[in-house]
Amino acid sequence: MENRSESLPAEQPVGELEEVAHFHGPMLTGVTVSHRGRIFVNYPKWGDDVAFTVAEIRDGEAVAYPNEAINRTDSDDLANTLVSVQSVVVDPADRLWILDTGSPLFKPTTYGGPKLVCVDLTSDTVVKTILFPQDVALPTSYLNDVRFDLRRGAEGVAYLTDSSDQGPNALVVVDLATGQSWRRLHEHPSTKAEPLTDFMPVVEGRPMVARQEDGTVAPAIAMGADGIAIGADGARLYYCPLASRRLYSVATDALVDRALDEAAVAATVRDEGDKGGAGDGLESDAQGNVYATNYEHNAVLRRRVDTVGAWETVVSDPRLLWPDTLSVAADGYLYITANQLHRQADYRQGQDERVKPYTLFRTRIDARPVLLR
Repeated sequence: MENRSESLPAEQPVGELEEVAHFHGPMLTGVTVSHRGRIFVNYPKWGDDVAFTVAEIRDGEAVAYPNEAINRTDSDDLANTLVSVQSVVVDPADRLWILDTGSPLFKPTTYGGPKLVCVDLTSDTVVKTILFPQDVALPTSYLNDVRFDLRRGAEGVAYLTDSSDQGPNALVVVDLATGQSWRRLHEHPSTKAEPLTDFMPVVEGRPMVARQEDGTVAPAIAMGADGIAIGADGARLYYCPLASRRLYSVATDALVDRALDEAAVAATVRDEGDKGGAGDGLESDAQGNVYATNYEHNAVLRRRVDTVGAWETVVSDPRLLWPDTLSVAADGYLYITANQLHRQADYRQGQDERVKPYTLFRTRIDARPVLLR
């Protein structure tokens, strides 16, 4: 046996990542890309100093969007100012929709805080605001992500996830013409976080658990339905709890039919199986493939439509520290935010171990976004 140092085998990256933008300020979550290539991101108010909760990336810099004024929360005018945005999504008509949780630091929501805000990207002005009634956005709700089908009804529908770790989970449906909204699959098992006995995530080689003073452990993450994606034909909506390795889907016809009771909607739920690890964001493309972030393996996986649902790795890279949100863009790239969520003090025994910058990546997939219009 020789004592000299030698190169040893090590895990190798899969795929190629391009760095699009770096963020030296607050932690970001969402990203979306317009049909003409404009990039938007958001910063929820989880404890960092957030000057603006929605931004556009211009010449590599984040600029408050659509303006600075709307990004200044007014407690006396919650309906017309942004509180804490979790997701931004460009719809099939190339409009930007802003999903405001109304829940900074995961505090209880009040009417006017949780909302969907539509911005016309031609004029960069707000053209519609949909407020959620308190029996839809509950005081405990955390509205997380959204997808659109503009073919339904007069102006289309939106589908959202309520990922709350403090109250009931559900999917939410919104009629974009009337502004009416309703909960579906309220507390259905498929929308719930799995208990620690069934699911213990391991991130960067460490079990992600909350260690109690008495030596016991509790789930560090207990969020339910989080990621969301719509099938290429709009027939099924895919979703996954944050604290789970499984993928689920439900018939969209059932979600929008208000004449159906919860049992009838639940009867259309399908357990799509294990997706190879726990994930945060989901996405889909026009070919029918479904993408999932994988925060346990610093990766993004794809379920191919042409291989009977088999999963494959799109990209795996040690820089993908908690891949959060995915966005398939018209340029043939998949955009990915990596925000080191698991290194926050809440998950590292009170020590904030995040290392800036946070990063927006992209990887070429030669696919196009789902445009249901």
